[in-house]
Amino acid sequence: MKRKILFFGDYFLGFYSKQDLKTKEKIDFVLDLIRNVERVPIKFLKYLEGTDGLYEVRVLTQKSNIRIFSFF
Repeated sequence: MKRKILFFGDYFLGFYSKQDLKTKEKIDFVLDLIRNVERVPIKFLKYLEGTDGLYEVRVLTQKSNIRIFSFF
């Protein structure tokens, strides 16, 4: 399975460009999982209950937990 990831405006890319290399690698890893794995573990992609199709992409780093809002 191959999903296509689209970014709204430059918001994500602006955020991504400010991250250190290790954080970028972790974000890339999670986005690759979402692109290629049919059932992404909840550790990386969680449905937000009470919403109409809103998810959070979860990236755990030593410094912080990054949440990227998304939808399908």
